[in-house]
Amino acid sequence: MAATDEELEDLPPSAKLVFKVLEYDGPLTQKQIVQESMLSARTVRYALERLQEIGMVDEDVYFADARQSLYQLTEDEPTVEADGGEDAEPCCCAE
Repeated sequence: MAATDEELEDLPPSAKLVFKVLEYDGPLTQKQIVQESMLSARTVRYALERLQEIGMVDEDVYFADARQSLYQLTEDEPTVEADGGEDAEPCCCAE
């Protein structure tokens, strides 16, 4: 479930900053987001919760240290390549 621009607009400034940090530098752990954004750990935690609620951020296992989580932006639905490459799905009208 990808969030719309309107949902992102309605977020607090801290959540928008965390979104941008993940957009430019992600995936990151919460500690890394705190360092990059210069926000408090509590503020980052709240921002991540808000972003997860609207489907903008995914939480995954951080294999380097399983006590931490790795956060990244939610990927959009896969698209069909325009050149019809081998990853492309057949068109519904092609026979």
